[in-house]
Amino acid sequence: MRRSKEYAVVLRAFAAGCERFGFRLVEYSVLSNHIHILAEAKGREALAKGMQGLLVRLAKGLNKLWGRKGPVFSDRYHDHVLKTAREVRNALVYVLQNAKKHGVRLRLALDYFSSAAWFSGWREKLAMRNQPPQATSKAGTWLLKKGWRRRGLLSVFELPRGAGA
Repeated sequence: MRRSKEYAVVLRAFAAGCERFGFRLVEYSVLSNHIHILAEAKGREALAKGMQGLLVRLAKGLNKLWGRKGPVFSDRYHDHVLKTAREVRNALVYVLQNAKKHGVRLRLALDYFSSAAWFSGWREKLAMRNQPPQATSKAGTWLLKKGWRRRGLLSVFELPRGAGA
């Protein structure tokens, strides 16, 4: 999904479903065969409906592009409720820097196939050219808006835990 045509489909699906049913898609990272999402929801039902909507949009769009039918994702989504500022900060690093964890070599400090270009919590001053259109919602919860910042801004050089140096 890290090719321009596929990524355009992913961005359209994200833009259409980033804020629905009490669900907000806040950050993401698109890899070749999976996607990481950081989302907020007003409960399990809102999360399920929001994710279902995203997955349906993604499957329909990608199947149309590829001229095929059937499931696109072999597995349903996995969720984890973040409860502390440290957990949220770690999750932000994990999602926004996930390509580096998987060994993807980036030409720029930020991953073009993620929401990193619009993220306002970078320690470094960055300017990203030719960025794709924004397809996320603004965070609504205190933890995701401000709370995580108590643990320090993110660095573009920071790697998710478990990533090689």
